[in-house]
Amino acid sequence: MPTIDQPLLINSADGALHRGRERFDAWALAWRPAEPLSDGRPIEPRAALTHLFARRDTRRVPVGVIGPRDATASEYERAFGLGKALASIGFTVICGGRQGAMEAVSKGVAEAGGIPIGILPDHDWQEANDFVAIPLATGIGEARNAIIATASFALVAVGGGYGTLSEMALGLRLGRLVIAMPESHHVEGAVQLTEIADVCEHLTRRYLVLDRG
Repeated sequence: MPTIDQPLLINSADGALHRGRERFDAWALAWRPAEPLSDGRPIEPRAALTHLFARRDTRRVPVGVIGPRDATASEYERAFGLGKALASIGFTVICGGRQGAMEAVSKGVAEAGGIPIGILPDHDWQEANDFVAIPLATGIGEARNAIIATASFALVAVGGGYGTLSEMALGLRLGRLVIAMPESHHVEGAVQLTEIADVCEHLTRRYLVLDRG
């Protein structure tokens, strides 16, 4: 089996991502056996993921960003920067769609050219913050937290609160990657990270299945 240290290569013929004797199936998000490339173009993981997200044959499982409605100034700034960074890579981002940290991440995603998705607790989509491009009104109240945790391949917590804690716990129970940034709950099993760049690296490696097998 290949190791995570094997270089990633782009096939100049079809744009597919390879490593060793494997090819990345960007729809199933899994590595498949393939003949090794003799003339592939070397590429770093983040650039590889951005390359794949620009293609129509890449499945886009969202990353969920969770945090309090009453965010502190530092939480708001961090969520904004995170949203901007995630969208610049090409990640699809979902959040609770309301104010505070949810508004901040939506704003960051929008400013980077992404399409913020808000999973709203209300019946009315107009309850979404001004930066949500796709508001999904559920009408199920705080139970919508379970939708965010379940729909995401990974969760990033920016700040605390009981709702955020419940999403983190459910995400861990479902086997999701859960990342806790400063001012978030310290939950066993969650990855504690401070820098947005490190968060993006963890998410990229998980999406490309570089840390498994």
